[in-house]
Amino acid sequence: MDTDLTRTLIRQTLERAAGPAPAGAVICLCAAWCGVCRDYRAVFDEVAQAHPSLVFRWLDVEDEADLLGDLDIETFPTLLVSDGQTILHAGPLLPQAAHLQRLLRGLSR
Repeated sequence: MDTDLTRTLIRQTLERAAGPAPAGAVICLCAAWCGVCRDYRAVFDEVAQAHPSLVFRWLDVEDEADLLGDLDIETFPTLLVSDGQTILHAGPLLPQAAHLQRLLRGLSR
């Protein structure tokens, strides 16, 4: 995955956050045509509610294709997670709340 683009997406996401400065960002790269992504959206939003110190962003790879340039996502959903300074995770994740919760707990240690 393109590290410069990943950093740009994270920076933009953190800059868009309303309220107090977030502790990090969780970005889901998805596609509207993907049934797995559609089903995962509710899970992603639910986990976001449980982590108010993080900013969560749902990014449709086709709607924001200009932003993503040549980035080719092969597996949906693909997640980018950052503590605001460092990319902690960039890759696919099983679309289940428990997997996302476990990832976030593991990365916050």
